[in-house]
Amino acid sequence: MTHMCTVVVRWDGKGSPQILALRDEITTREFDDPEAWWPDLADVVGGRDRLAGGTWCATRVSTGATALVLNLPHKRQADPGAPSRGLLPLAVVQYGVDWPFRVSVDGMASFALVLAAPDRLVSWVFDGKALARNDEQPGTHMFTSGGAEDGKADRHQAAFESGGYPDGWRSLLRQAAPAADPTALVVRHEHDDDVYATVFGQLVEARPGRLRIEYSRRPWTDDPWTTLKLG
Repeated sequence: MTHMCTVVVRWDGKGSPQILALRDEITTREFDDPEAWWPDLADVVGGRDRLAGGTWCATRVSTGATALVLNLPHKRQADPGAPSRGLLPLAVVQYGVDWPFRVSVDGMASFALVLAAPDRLVSWVFDGKALARNDEQPGTHMFTSGGAEDGKADRHQAAFESGGYPDGWRSLLRQAAPAADPTALVVRHEHDDDVYATVFGQLVEARPGRLRIEYSRRPWTDDPWTTLKLG
C-alpha cells in the first residue's frame, strides 16, 4: 500500500494544473525521490515506494498528465492477494480516463484517485465496493484522505485559492509544526512503536513535453526544496 494525505489542484480549464501533493506514511517505510523508475514507462516520473514498487504521484512527461492516489477510510485493508493502490497512478497516466477498463480494483482497499491534466481534472472514489467518477470544474480543489469530514478543506482551501503558486502554497506548509490533528496540513501521529507522519511534499507543474517538480522530505521547514526539471 502507498498513499498520500492531501492533494491541492488549481486548474483554469485550459492550461497546466498547479499541484501540491503531501504524502503521509509510516516513517520507517522507505521510498525513492521522483525519477523515471519504471522501464516500461520511460516518460513517467514519480517517487517510488520501495516496498510495493508503485507510487503515490506520477506524471507522464509527454502528455503533462499527473495522477495521484489517496487512501480512504471506508475499507482500510485490501483483500489477500489484491494489487497495491500504488499501481493506480501509473495506470492513469498510461491509459487516462479509460484506466478502469484496464485495471481491476476488486479487493483493493478504498481510495481516491485524481487525474490532473491540461485538458481535464477528474477524480474517482472507490469505497471498497463501487467506483464513482467526477469530472471537476475549473478552480482550486482540495482532496484529502478523510474527505470533507476531516475538516481540512474547510480550514485551508481558501488560503490555497488566494495564495500564489508555488511560494505562497509552500509558505502555508510552514505555518505550523506537524501535529496530531486531522485538519493539519502536515501531521505526526504516534501509535505504540510506529510514527505516521508527513514524509514528503511536492509541487508539480507539467504540460506536454515539460515537467517541473519541487520536492522536500521536510516540507514544513525552511530547508530548500529540490527541483527536477525535464523538457
